[in-house]
Amino acid sequence: MDQIWKDMYDAAKKVLNGRSISDYVTAGEVSAAVRSKSGKIYVGVCIDTCSTLGICAERNAIFNMITNGESEIDRVLCIPPNEGKGAPCGACRELMVQLMPGRYKDIEIMLDYARDRVMKLGDLTPEWWID
Repeated sequence: MDQIWKDMYDAAKKVLNGRSISDYVTAGEVSAAVRSKSGKIYVGVCIDTCSTLGICAERNAIFNMITNGESEIDRVLCIPPNEGKGAPCGACRELMVQLMPGRYKDIEIMLDYARDRVMKLGDLTPEWWID
């Protein structure tokens, strides 16, 4: 595993902090790190609400990247509950596809950090509507 993935994992781990914000909102049970094409790492956490107004950690990290003036993703890493494995949900994939049409297929996604399993978004998202 290369150092970039380790740095991304460490950044995501720093913000992983499950907590109750109110009787209706929880946050931080899942965290994510997104590395932009410039090499900067942005982080985000999931925010869950009782009325589906929440957001996934990956999209939160992507929005953080956009807020800071960048729009091209190089890599995505997520720390799900119990540091398990998993791929970005459909909404997260859709955002990445629309953000980088024609270039999204090369985004690297860490599927399982413990096993150093990485896939390209194009392999996870074949034949997407935008192609």
